[in-house]
Amino acid sequence: MTADYRPPQTPLSVVHADHEILVVDKPSGLLSVPGKGAHLADCLLARVQAVYPQALLVHRLDRDTSGVMVFALTPQAQRHLGLQFEKRTVKKIYIARVRGRLEPRAGTVDLPLIVDWPNRPLQRVDFVTGRDAVTDWKVLRYGEDETRVRLMPQTGRSHQLRVHMKELGHPILGDPFYADGAARAFPRLMLHSESLRLRHPDGGAGVTFKAKAPF
Repeated sequence: MTADYRPPQTPLSVVHADHEILVVDKPSGLLSVPGKGAHLADCLLARVQAVYPQALLVHRLDRDTSGVMVFALTPQAQRHLGLQFEKRTVKKIYIARVRGRLEPRAGTVDLPLIVDWPNRPLQRVDFVTGRDAVTDWKVLRYGEDETRVRLMPQTGRSHQLRVHMKELGHPILGDPFYADGAARAFPRLMLHSESLRLRHPDGGAGVTFKAKAPF
């Protein structure tokens, strides 16, 4: 996964910035935080802090997932946002392209997940020791042997959307971990964090930030 790490050298894409928070559109292929070793130092957090040195991490997206990420610009904002993610009050919407015709047009996946230790960082379903993981889905449209779908996770487990779609028999296109054959042969993972709805740390008003899917 990391030996061939060549992150895109695209400019930082700022969706919103104010005195408390910074929202950016993360490109696919870029780590959210640094990995182990100098070759994995380039990440979204480092790029953000080069422009906003006070920026603090609140949550992460997988390396291969693109889309909306929020950073705190004060310790108070970090605590406020962190609590919202912990209490699952942040509303997240993802766009994905998955293999095959996903039916019915809407539904919920409720499958507990745990890390697949011999095959880290992969995750797997485990009904005994897995942590609860719930994803709602809604079909947007059907294509030729693929479906464009809106995914709304109720929990935030690692690789949750990727494993849940695979377990439905419709892996996300371009997924190097959970797709195979033709479904894997795409230039990127077809998963994008389109929207984040949260309460602003200054006053608690509900705000929504969006970034259009590039696929």
